[in-house]
Amino acid sequence: MVRYALYVPLQAKPGQEQAVADFLRGALPLVEGEAGTTAWFALQMGPDRFAIFDAFPDQEARSAHLNGKVAAALMEKAGELLAEPPRIHQIDLLAAKLPR
Repeated sequence: MVRYALYVPLQAKPGQEQAVADFLRGALPLVEGEAGTTAWFALQMGPDRFAIFDAFPDQEARSAHLNGKVAAALMEKAGELLAEPPRIHQIDLLAAKLPR
């Protein structure tokens, strides 16, 4: 059962919208290597608005993800791609439906 999540809204700098979308698509293989990441979604909510939502079974898995390759790459590229630094919201999940 997933109990913990992260929500990270992202605002692309003008002219960097495609680069942010490409970055998020390219992050999928890194996340696929994380055994503790139960679900991971890269979202586009408008021309320059993006987000990441991911879910974890426990705090340890969430912490491992926060200290993993995707988070490091995002922080490294943030100044180049994003209008403001990423705000990482740690969320407790109340209910979820996932494939078995």
